[in-house]
Amino acid sequence: MTSALMAGIAVAAAAYAGRYSILAWQAFKARPPSAKLRKFYEGGFQPVMNRREAALILGVRERTPTEKVREAHRRVMVANHPDAGGSHYLASKINEAKDILLGKTKGGGSAF
Repeated sequence: MTSALMAGIAVAAAAYAGRYSILAWQAFKARPPSAKLRKFYEGGFQPVMNRREAALILGVRERTPTEKVREAHRRVMVANHPDAGGSHYLASKINEAKDILLGKTKGGGSAF
């Protein structure tokens, strides 16, 4: 009698856990699209970089203070540095974006 009662409790617990799992999965699938991972700028580089494109590359606004531009440059450069497996081309574009936003170039091409 006791083993039948324990088996019934185990089956009921498994059914309850299954129902909870199904409800959790449905709630996970129905979450709003804004909760997904951040979407990055898709597209290539323009022939001549401007302030808008430089701000998109670094992930800041066009009129961001100098310290914020430097922080954003460091964050993006750490992720794309050539010594860490990144591309030399991307590193040069990231540096060019920083120079444009800091006013070191006029936004009319490369500083080289």
